[in-house]
Amino acid sequence: MQAEGRGSSSRAARLGRVALVGCGFVADLYMRSLAAHPEIAVIAAHDHDPARLAKFAAHWGVATDATLAALLARLSPGDVVLNLTNPAAHYAVSRACLEAGHHVWCEKPLTLDVAQARALYDLAEAQGLMLASAPSSVLGEAAQVLIGAVRRGVAGTPRLIYAEMDDGFIPQAPYAKWQSESGAAWPHADEFAVGCTLEHAGYVLSWLIAMFGSVTRVVSASAEVIPEKPGAAGAPDVSVTVLIFENGPVARLTCSIVASHDHRLRVFGDEGVLQVREVWDNAAAVRFYRRFTLRRRLIEHPIGQRIRARGPSHPKVGRWGAASMNFALGPAEMLAALAEGRACRLTNAMALHLTEVTLALQGPSGVVEIESRCAPMEVAAWV
Repeated sequence: MQAEGRGSSSRAARLGRVALVGCGFVADLYMRSLAAHPEIAVIAAHDHDPARLAKFAAHWGVATDATLAALLARLSPGDVVLNLTNPAAHYAVSRACLEAGHHVWCEKPLTLDVAQARALYDLAEAQGLMLASAPSSVLGEAAQVLIGAVRRGVAGTPRLIYAEMDDGFIPQAPYAKWQSESGAAWPHADEFAVGCTLEHAGYVLSWLIAMFGSVTRVVSASAEVIPEKPGAAGAPDVSVTVLIFENGPVARLTCSIVASHDHRLRVFGDEGVLQVREVWDNAAAVRFYRRFTLRRRLIEHPIGQRIRARGPSHPKVGRWGAASMNFALGPAEMLAALAEGRACRLTNAMALHLTEVTLALQGPSGVVEIESRCAPMEVAAWV
């Protein structure tokens, strides 16, 4: 990553440019990830809080714009806007960027309403623009190696998936002390009010949708079991969901900020089990546990065979908190698609579908038929 106007390299100019809207906690994670991508130039940043904007800009050495309109006026065709605002502002900011003719990468969730997500999708399609939604981890090494292993039939035909997105008993954690690199506080009010399912289900859902394509039906139950959370506003803090795919196995996904930390994803196939122990780690091992019979009992081998990428995958970044993820992989894919004149692997349809399914998980308990559709993702060339 290079701040434009501060010695940006020729390599930076070869891929593309991004601008940031929102300079809170997550923006620092993007900037640290963008530092691993010198081929991407950061044009400028904007935040509605002048003091926060000044502090962020001073730390990272980036240009600033006092208004969103000024930032959008600075952009050129082919630039990508990173919408890193709080979830309630996602729709308005993304819409303004698309109406101005610019591609958008939006933090999760894309919107808090399915109708708004469809409106953004329709606008992007009409404008011929890319609209992609976090998380980037679906493009990470662990996700891509797992998807490749499933496609090659390493574990045989996949029959069932268990996925956990439990983050520990967060309301008892010292979250008031959590700060980003430039000093922004962890937005606990937004996190608790929006709910852990809308905030975190995408880390697993994006992998499964990329792997198998469309979810057609969601059977979910959610509840708030810690009503005394600060600023909770009644948002569920646990959800358990069964996902029915158009072409794929059944999956069970659990999200909570109550149960002990567990981010496993297991694919149960005819020949054994494929497992990733930590989906928040781009470099997490993908292991295959072969099934066999011992003393008339069917068991899985205790030592799994590691499935590796065929070659170098992508830049890795340092650890932050409980995760090790490159947040810039999504924007980098969008810029690479533009530079290479190809379709983006993170499609507009995927952004809409991921949002609709995620909202169904947290909605009223019951059965939801999913209207949107999207195709599975092509795996990376290095898998």
